[in-house]
Amino acid sequence: MIDSSIPKNLKDQIRRELEIGESIVWSGMPIRRFFTPAATATFLFGIPWTAFAIFWTIGAGIGTLFTSNGFSLFSLFPLFGIPFVLIGLGMLSAPLAAYKKSGKTAYVITDRRAITFEGGSSTVVRSYPPEKLRDIYRSEKRNGSGDVIIKLHAWRDSDGDKSTQELGFHGVHDVRKVESLLKKLAARAPQTATRIDRVPDQTPQRIYPNVLN
Repeated sequence: MIDSSIPKNLKDQIRRELEIGESIVWSGMPIRRFFTPAATATFLFGIPWTAFAIFWTIGAGIGTLFTSNGFSLFSLFPLFGIPFVLIGLGMLSAPLAAYKKSGKTAYVITDRRAITFEGGSSTVVRSYPPEKLRDIYRSEKRNGSGDVIIKLHAWRDSDGDKSTQELGFHGVHDVRKVESLLKKLAARAPQTATRIDRVPDQTPQRIYPNVLN
């Protein structure tokens, strides 16, 4: 059964994602909050960025007023700072974006797999079969909420710097229960233990007749 707190549009997406005969064991949404770890880091970085961008734009504008004689291309120089100001404002709004995204995100555990629905301008659906749940780990807070990390996604940005992202169930109530359900699902994965069969010795042999002296 789908959790009653999940919005109707998300419920419809969940139903469409389920396969024939697949049943839901658990479903839920992340705790809605503004300052997630990622949003907090972006917000803090955005403070000096925005302050510097505004200071530079204003300074360039004042300098242009005192150095230019009438309108010229140099008069447009301060406008180069506007995109950086907008980028800074975008970073400062990261907590608001995180709060809105959490209201469009849902997590589902079925009898066959774990599924995440991450909302935004579009919904990203990730599916994890039992064999992908063997190495999960939990991050728990004092109130019992926390994250269950399923996968660590790594990539390199345009500068070649390595970045990582923790994928899984973030900010869920009773995180230990969720982890337990995922581990039970992982236990259903087919075992791939390697069996070494004894192979007869194929080394060529020579038989020498006994020589009686």
